Amino acid sequence: MENLQTERALHEECGVFGIYDSTGRTDMVSAVYSALYALQHRGQESCGIALNVDGVLSGYRDLGLAGEVFTPAVLANLPQGAKMASGHVRYATAGQCTRSNAQPMIVHHCKGGMALCHNGNLTNAYQLRHDLEMDGCIFHGTSDSEVIAYLLTRNRLKTPSIEAAVCATMEQLEGAYSLVIMSATKLIAARDPHGFRPLCIGALPDGAGYAFASESCALDAVGAKLVRDVKPGEVVVVNREGLRSIPALCGRAPHTLCVFEYIYFARPDSVIEGTCVHEARKQAGRFLAQSHPVEADVVIGAPDSGLDAALGYALESGIPYGVGFIKNKYIGRTFIQNNQSLRESTVRIKLNAVPATVAGKRVVLVDDSIVRGTTSARTIRLLRDAGATEVHYRISAPPFAHPCYFGTDIPDEKQLIATGHTVEEINALVGSDTLGFLSIGQVQKLAPQSKCGYCVGCFTGQYPVAPPEKTMEEFFSRPLSQTGHGKTL
Repeated sequence: MENLQTERALHEECGVFGIYDSTGRTDMVSAVYSALYALQHRGQESCGIALNVDGVLSGYRDLGLAGEVFTPAVLANLPQGAKMASGHVRYATAGQCTRSNAQPMIVHHCKGGMALCHNGNLTNAYQLRHDLEMDGCIFHGTSDSEVIAYLLTRNRLKTPSIEAAVCATMEQLEGAYSLVIMSATKLIAARDPHGFRPLCIGALPDGAGYAFASESCALDAVGAKLVRDVKPGEVVVVNREGLRSIPALCGRAPHTLCVFEYIYFARPDSVIEGTCVHEARKQAGRFLAQSHPVEADVVIGAPDSGLDAALGYALESGIPYGVGFIKNKYIGRTFIQNNQSLRESTVRIKLNAVPATVAGKRVVLVDDSIVRGTTSARTIRLLRDAGATEVHYRISAPPFAHPCYFGTDIPDEKQLIATGHTVEEINALVGSDTLGFLSIGQVQKLAPQSKCGYCVGCFTGQYPVAPPEKTMEEFFSRPLSQTGHGKTL
C-alpha cells in the first residue's frame, strides 16, 4: 500500500461549521468541538476553532485530528462567554498540509475582521492569486481559501457591510465553495451558484439561534434541528435580529451537487438536499443488484462506505447479508508510512476478513469505488485467502476516468485504473470473478426526491464549470523568472 491515507480511495477537502446563540446559553467551545468530531470524516489533516467574544475574534488551529489538536489543556485555555463560533476540518486538495493553511482563517482589518471557513476548490484560484500578488498582497499559505480571505477583506473596505462584501466576492469566484464567515456581529453562510458542496442550516432549541454545517450530522451533535439546505448562490446572514436570506447568485447556474456526497463522502446519518445518505446508498445497491445480478451465497460490504450499498444489494437480490470484514479503527494517520515492508501488510492490519462469513462461499463484495486498483486487488485476495470460492465485485459508482477540480482529490488520469482499461480488463487486474459498476443514469437517480442535478465530471469528463487552465499546484511549481517577483540567476 502506498500510504494508509492516500492509496485508499478518495478524500473530501474539508468540513465547515458555524453557530450563533443570541442567549449565550450554549457552551460554544464544547459545541464546536462536538461538531468537528461529527465532521471528522471530511478532513483529517488539520482543524481549528474560532470564537467571537463581544466582537473580539480569536481561535486555535493546528495539524491533526480534533482529539489530537484540542487537548483538555487547549480547550481550557480557549476564551469563554462567546455567543458565536465557527470550526473547520481540512483535507488538502489545493494547498499543502501546513499549519498556515489550517482554518478558520482569522483576518483583522480596520473594519473589524473576520474568521473564514471554506470547503471546495476554486477553478480560477491561480489567476486570482497571481493578480493579488502582483498588486502587493503577501500570502502566508498556499491554499485557495486564503485567496478568498483576501478578496473578502478588500471588498469589505469598499462595501457597506460584510454580507455585501460576500456578495461582491462571489462575483469574482469560480468553482466550488461553501463558506462560513464570522464577523464581529454576524455569522454568514454562502454557497456557490452550482451548489457543488453541501451546506445546511439548523435551528437551536427554543429559538436561541442557528447553526450552519457541511452536513446535518454536525447539527445533530449540537442539538440543532435541520431547517433546510443553503440554496446554490445564496447568502444567509444570522445576527441578533434573526436569520435573513440574500439570493445573491441564486438561479445563476444549474444545481450540480457532487454526486459522490451520496456515494462516499457524507456520513450515512446525514440528510443532504432532503435525502438521507443511508437511503441513497441502499438505492445504489438495489440498482447494482438489478443491473448486475449473480448467483451467490452472501453479500458483504467493504467498510465503511460500502456497507449501506451492500445492504441494498442483499435486500434487492434476496441473497443473505453478512459481515465479511472487520476494520481496525485504531490505526493512526502516520502509521508505518515510511517502511516499505510494513506498508505491504497494511491491508491485513487495517482490514481482516471473517472466515466464518466467507469460507466456502460465493461472495458478492460491494465497494464504493475503484481508484488505482491496488487496494481492490489486495482486498479481494484477503477474501480468497479466507476461503471464498468466488468473489463478484460490485461498485456503487461508475468508473473513475477523469480528475476532479472541485474539491475531491481524484488522482491524475494516468493513475486511474479505469483510464485506458475496459471493465473486463479491470476485472482481471483486481482479481475478481465478475465486476459490475453503477451506470451514469443510475447514479443520477440515487436521490430523485432531492430535486437537484449532479456533477458527474469525474465519470464523464464533462464538467459544469470549465476546468482550470492552470492549477494552484502549477502556481507553486513556477520558475522564479515566471512569477513576476524576480529573475533567476
